[in-house]
Amino acid sequence: MSLVLGVALFALALLISIAWHELGHMWAAQATGMKVRRYFVGFGPTLWSTRRGETEYGIKALPLGGFCDIAGMTPHEELTDDERARAMYAQPTWKRLVVLFAGPLQNFILGFALVVVLGLGWGLPIIGDHPVYAKTVECVSPATDAKGVPVECTGPAPAAAAGVRVGDQILAVDGEKVTGPTDLVQKVQHATGSVVLAVQRGDERLDLTVPVTRVQRMVEGTGGTATSAQVGAIGVGLDTKYVNEYNAATVWGGAVSFTGDMFAETFKALLSLPSKVVGLWHAVTGGQRAADSPVSVVGASVLGGQAVERGYWDMFLGLLLSVNFFLGAFNLVPLLPLDGGHMAIAVFEKIRNAVRRARGRVAAGPIDYYKLLPVTYAVVAVMGGFMLLTVTADIVNPIKVF
Repeated sequence: MSLVLGVALFALALLISIAWHELGHMWAAQATGMKVRRYFVGFGPTLWSTRRGETEYGIKALPLGGFCDIAGMTPHEELTDDERARAMYAQPTWKRLVVLFAGPLQNFILGFALVVVLGLGWGLPIIGDHPVYAKTVECVSPATDAKGVPVECTGPAPAAAAGVRVGDQILAVDGEKVTGPTDLVQKVQHATGSVVLAVQRGDERLDLTVPVTRVQRMVEGTGGTATSAQVGAIGVGLDTKYVNEYNAATVWGGAVSFTGDMFAETFKALLSLPSKVVGLWHAVTGGQRAADSPVSVVGASVLGGQAVERGYWDMFLGLLLSVNFFLGAFNLVPLLPLDGGHMAIAVFEKIRNAVRRARGRVAAGPIDYYKLLPVTYAVVAVMGGFMLLTVTADIVNPIKVF
């Protein structure tokens, strides 16, 4: 039951995020003098509505999104005399850009608010490289038992003899940056002779040469099978940090830094979307589903529900804030029918008319959206196909976190 409630709760949170996005458009349009005819949550038949001033507010039967109907978004709409003077397409470029950007901005604002809540309640996950610390410095066990556990050892600890101390942060091995504990272990295992560890000790950075001992360990072989192999070891037990913790005073700086990381990761995710199609198709047709595979609303809701079922509210919030950053960024892509496509048209008209005036010609009329319909339909078809593929993958081969 908790899984079902969790899925429903995450789906509701997504619906609120979309409604919040549309509120941004509405508030900005009203503030800049445009007429907002309707603001609805959902699509299809109207379940309830009310009119406040010149705007109708309501809820529709299908909770699959929402919309804000601003008079004159394109020059092809039928407008009343009152609406014609306030049509969006006829407004100054800056007003149109403010209204169009206000939707994605709302998602970024909501995403940042969720970052602050996550930081105060659970801490913020470290994105990218994880710092690695020396937890212990000890002798090197020559082999492992039948269960893969290192046998007892005696004698000096190579790392300790070289000057490594408990608490040192290990930054690099032989000049190569350490990105996490697994990366450090692999670098040492492949080394022979000695390695130079770059360590941070307080405000001091040191380069320590550590002799490498050859030992027998169970390592992952071809096909994921564990096999015994001779590898390098230096006698350092490792600790790492996955979350930065904050209080009410420090969370703001941490939230700003984390938000910057989220923008960078979201941008990377957008650029990588086309390359994910083959992987999704592979997952749908029986292949393995990649952990970094895109997820649909269905998949995100299931993951959110599973997080609630297990009491991982930090994961729930993390998923939700990620969706908001992605939703905001995706809508800024300069393709119709996205907000970014309308923004690109507004900017093009502004530049075009500036060039015409510089040449002594009068400003041209608004862009004919009908001429852009083939491109718009193509974009919609591609997005629809990608969405269908993602939903199918989430149903037949979902990402497994637990």
